[in-house]
Amino acid sequence: MLKEWLKDSHYTVVFTGAGMSTESGLPDFRSSNQGLWEKKDPSKIASIDALNNNVKDFTAFYRERVLGVTEYHPHKGHYILAEWERLGIIQSIITQNVDGFHQLAGSKRVAELHGTLQKLHCQECGKVFDSNEYIKQEYHCSCGGVLRPSIVLFGETLPEDAFQLALNEAQRADLLIVLGSSLSVTPANQFPLIAKENGARMVIVNEEQTELDAYADLVIHNKKIGVLLQELNQ
Repeated sequence: MLKEWLKDSHYTVVFTGAGMSTESGLPDFRSSNQGLWEKKDPSKIASIDALNNNVKDFTAFYRERVLGVTEYHPHKGHYILAEWERLGIIQSIITQNVDGFHQLAGSKRVAELHGTLQKLHCQECGKVFDSNEYIKQEYHCSCGGVLRPSIVLFGETLPEDAFQLALNEAQRADLLIVLGSSLSVTPANQFPLIAKENGARMVIVNEEQTELDAYADLVIHNKKIGVLLQELNQ
């Protein structure tokens, strides 16, 4: 059924969440058994307040996250999506993930709703740096400002460019495929609903049930994303 829908669709948008990344081996940082989150309250350490008032803990925490991302790589599914974009099978990706794996695999039209760990920028002057600065334990810009990951922290709004791109793509889609998202984080989880409200078919592929399953035209729970994409690609 999904294979036919892909063929019939004129404008397909893919929406990815943590389940896309965990298949690369990357831990889901929200899960309770992750040491960093166990020892630290994410709403306190991964926040604007921490950046301003607790720089040492903030940079140490995010150095671990940057190091974590460098240990893993895009999986087969990431590369299939990039190839599908090149072939015009899909038009864009909206992602909640901050690992940058879609771009590393070759995807071009990606709305990174929560930013990326692949880049840093100066909180004062905005100058952009590679995330290797954190690996080298370099945390300050030449202007004196603190370098921070280019991601959305607790207390910040979504980046305007990514939000607008995601909104436009959701409105244009006639097929939206959710891959590996619990669809529990707002406002990101509104984009599949926006697509649905604009007449798109909505497909949800996730290990566990989601809050939006009732709205989906097709729900797939018991299949790995990479395996499904390889089957569809045959």
